[in-house]
Amino acid sequence: MKFGITMFPADFAMNPVALARAVEERGFESLLLPEHTHMPIDRRSVSPTGREVTEEYWHTIDPFVSLGAAAAVTTNLKLGTGICLVIERDPIVLAKEVASLDFISNGRFLFGIGGGWNEEEMANHGTDPRTRFALMRDQIAAMKAIWTQDEAEYHGRFVDFDPIWSWPKPVQKPHPPIMIGGGGPNIFKRIVGYGDGWLARAPDFTPESNAELQRMAEEAGRQRIPVAVFGVTPTAELTESYVAEGVDRCILRVPPVAEAEALRVLDEHAEFVGRLAAV
Repeated sequence: MKFGITMFPADFAMNPVALARAVEERGFESLLLPEHTHMPIDRRSVSPTGREVTEEYWHTIDPFVSLGAAAAVTTNLKLGTGICLVIERDPIVLAKEVASLDFISNGRFLFGIGGGWNEEEMANHGTDPRTRFALMRDQIAAMKAIWTQDEAEYHGRFVDFDPIWSWPKPVQKPHPPIMIGGGGPNIFKRIVGYGDGWLARAPDFTPESNAELQRMAEEAGRQRIPVAVFGVTPTAELTESYVAEGVDRCILRVPPVAEAEALRVLDEHAEFVGRLAAV
């Protein structure tokens, strides 16, 4: 099992460029950054996970800017979004951002995506919360066309364009892995339909949910679907259960704090992973 790190890249927390360097130096495999473009003032209460929506949600640095800068100071570290709110972005521009980041990092990008939970936030971008998952599917299909075709065109319900030229193309072929985040009754249909992996929140991952995902993949004629568990607070019991279940990637959470404290947490996580590897 590979181990990665996630942290809200807030403007008051450890700089994401320094964080990326420190994560790679400590031997972690990946760094995933979330995003929120803003936080509507009347929606600063509680997220669906039960966590209080605190100030990092509206102090978040753009993940593509952060990861692009991180690519310049790292060599092997995989760099990902965890998650990118695609339904708040233009798909042609986003296809360019993803391909550019994969290009400058020499194929190290992991594209974690999701439909989001903050309906007021997405509505401010002109997205109807009721159709956001259909929109996300359309956007991903359009981006796949742009990444894989020299003269790409797409005609869908929400995204429609005649033939275009757009380079660079991603280094990873046919495109960076698309890891779909979230839980809920339809998440596995989305993953099996157009995803390359499940980016599961720790509360959503269970042996039963993993078995259901793999069963649906087999019925659809697909190979086993990789699973990453996201935002984990490490304990030996929890992490060993992930190993037993064949989880591919465990993403440990670092709180959005100043550099000295973030490095202390990183060191604790690195020590924990080292102990686990020695067993």
